[in-house]
Amino acid sequence: MVGSDTERAWWKEAVVYQIYPRSFADSDGDGIGDLPGVIDHLDHVERLGADVIWLNPVYESPQHDNGYDIADYRAIHEEYGTMADWERLLSAVHDRDMRLVMDLAVNHTSTAHDWFQRSRRGEDGYREYYFWREGETADSDVSDKTGDTSYETRPATGGTGDESHTPPNNWTSGFGGSAWAYDDVAGMQYLHLFDETQADLNWEAEAVRDDVYELMNWWLEKGIDGFRLDVINLVSKPDGLPDGDPDAGWVGIEQFANGPRVEEHLAEMATATYDRPAVDETMVVGECVGVDVETASDYVGADGPMDMVFQFEHVELDSPEGWLGPVEWSLPELKAVFSRWQTELDGWNALYLTNHDQPRIVSRFGDEAYRRESATLFGTLLFTLSGTPYVYQGQALGMTNFPWEGLEQLDDPQTIGKVTEAVAAGEIDGFDDVREIVRARTRDNARTPMQWDDSEAAGFTDGEPWLPVNPNYTEVNAASQTGDDDSVFAYYQRLRELRADHDVLVYGEYDLLLPDHESIWAYRRTLDVTDEEGEITDEEGEVTDEEGEATDDESEVTDDGGGVATEPQADSVTDVLVVLNVDDTETEVTLPLGEDAVDDPELLVSNVDTSTTTLPAVTLAPYEARVYAL
Repeated sequence: MVGSDTERAWWKEAVVYQIYPRSFADSDGDGIGDLPGVIDHLDHVERLGADVIWLNPVYESPQHDNGYDIADYRAIHEEYGTMADWERLLSAVHDRDMRLVMDLAVNHTSTAHDWFQRSRRGEDGYREYYFWREGETADSDVSDKTGDTSYETRPATGGTGDESHTPPNNWTSGFGGSAWAYDDVAGMQYLHLFDETQADLNWEAEAVRDDVYELMNWWLEKGIDGFRLDVINLVSKPDGLPDGDPDAGWVGIEQFANGPRVEEHLAEMATATYDRPAVDETMVVGECVGVDVETASDYVGADGPMDMVFQFEHVELDSPEGWLGPVEWSLPELKAVFSRWQTELDGWNALYLTNHDQPRIVSRFGDEAYRRESATLFGTLLFTLSGTPYVYQGQALGMTNFPWEGLEQLDDPQTIGKVTEAVAAGEIDGFDDVREIVRARTRDNARTPMQWDDSEAAGFTDGEPWLPVNPNYTEVNAASQTGDDDSVFAYYQRLRELRADHDVLVYGEYDLLLPDHESIWAYRRTLDVTDEEGEITDEEGEVTDEEGEATDDESEVTDDGGGVATEPQADSVTDVLVVLNVDDTETEVTLPLGEDAVDDPELLVSNVDTSTTTLPAVTLAPYEARVYAL
């Protein structure tokens, strides 16, 4: 059954499991996860009930940003394996009736990429592939993520350490410092909105776009099922590259995010690649920085070039513009953000709570003292909102942030860059001044090795892991939760089954209750079921009149637009209530429900044993989650 103005699609009904291969499973003992390790642990993903694997970049790369600095789009980085390993992975995924989505960064390349090397030498037409500008002389700070200012540690650029060039504009890098770096071979500066080794491509050059589309089609022809497009809404920069607001947290973002030709570029990309008639239906999700609901609707609406976008409004609530400053968040604010995207987006939501760039959700918005309850509560939220759920590796185990003790433990160039920049500016004396902030915010929280069992290194590797393993791995691991009906993993399995059984959780409307309540998040999901003629049907699929009298039992259930017909689910419901207590204290609340909604409520799932299911008055334990059929 589908709701009004809704068309079925496999990617709407899917659950996506994100794999960060460097941290997932190491098969050869070098301390770095690899593709054979992924293959060896696909059963874990399948048991969870995932339909799609989103694989973070495994392309050839110098690994300055763990693969998002791509040196060769058609080769596999040797630490991860070979192309033959990747092909075995694709086959193994498809054999399990799952799909594989590749992560692709085409806003920028590594400075080790052949395009950049040709560009810096000014070879035939390649100079226009990147943004090259002259700069006036002055002091600047060019450093790698370790604080080394020699620049000779960047062999891909061949820099000399010349620090006498000021940037052409005031844009800053997302990793700290100027967005411009000097290259001695070109004798000019190039734009890098992220790490110095990630040079921004100039999408105004037709040759750039043609080369990007060619490599995308190369992967589609190998049989992948879609793309996650990294920072894709940054590909259009304004003419003249004007200065940005100097008071912005990321200076220049209003200039380079959602730029003047971005919709044109993305529409052209779609037509040239994954929307070609010869390509099977794909799933395409774009990571979009600085995007709001209105702009996102242009990207994912009926005529939009993508299926979903990753937006950042909910994860920016506790993220100050200065990055290192603490920010408090409130549940009403969090509810407001999610509810706005649930009700105002003209298109489909990509639902995520954590990923490779975000801290662990238990530590962020939950409470480690209530680790299981927090993990399952936010799992309930993820699976009962409208949109496609994205589950990050370890999330379904309730993994938590790492207790970082020093900068030397970290790998994340963003964190290292921000802290190093703050020290250089005299804003802090050292790591100890921002220890708690780093513990709360660094991307490395999500990148610590997957916790498979209670053996040394959590079963991730037989060698020395590239990042330290969280000390709680002896209690929090996959082996201990497999087969345990009370585990976080088992609860996620139940949530997956619940979503699969009830179309209302996929296609139903969202209605927020008690928006101002400080600890209770409650909402209803309702589904209007109609036949091809727009007539009301009951839960068994029989066509009824407005009084509920059966008029025709032959009709198939479709959307109002005469969309995709489907047989009704035998046990489906059309009205669901979700109640979450996002607090560490027991909370009593009376929910604003109509009398018809509380006559015979059925508790579909709860993460806490409860003996009472009455409505509308409920008492919820700390971090308790309940889902009712009304």
